[in-house]
Amino acid sequence: MDREQALAIVHEYVQNLNLRRHMLAVEAVMRNYAQFYKENPDEWGLAGLLHDFDWEVHPSLEQHPQDGAPILRSRGVPEPIIRCILSHADHTGIPRRTLMERALFACDEVTGLITAVALVRPSRSLQDLEVRSVRKKWKNPRFAANVDRDEIVRGAHELGVELWDHIERIIYAMRGVASELGLDGES
Repeated sequence: MDREQALAIVHEYVQNLNLRRHMLAVEAVMRNYAQFYKENPDEWGLAGLLHDFDWEVHPSLEQHPQDGAPILRSRGVPEPIIRCILSHADHTGIPRRTLMERALFACDEVTGLITAVALVRPSRSLQDLEVRSVRKKWKNPRFAANVDRDEIVRGAHELGVELWDHIERIIYAMRGVASELGLDGES
């Protein structure tokens, strides 16, 4: 399985542009963390890119991501990536055992918060986004109310990183794909 094959799966199953962008953001952050931990960025990136591929066809906790796993298996996605995707959702009961699994859980929810903060800025860009802006919005529970802040804190804790350092790393990683995310101030 390579990135082009994974991207083909994403384009086949995900029509919503914002969901595609979310998956690209998580891919970028996972690749960054893989490099930081001296792991395989291609493998980690695939987990990030594919983690929500089935949300539009399985839009409930009773189905996502567990009902997507057989599809991924039939497409030749390696089992460690499938297990990682399954473990990113607490309701599956799959415990997070590996660093890659903990990283996916830690990176998923927070990319949504960072995206929301960037979108309300006058620049609509990640390039000038600082941690202090995220921290300010974090304190307002009505801002991005659907983002589970407790899950973000738990994810950073499980990964063994300080929350605000984690958020800074994620902003940095997302800047590398800002144009693909529509967060370059020009989209």
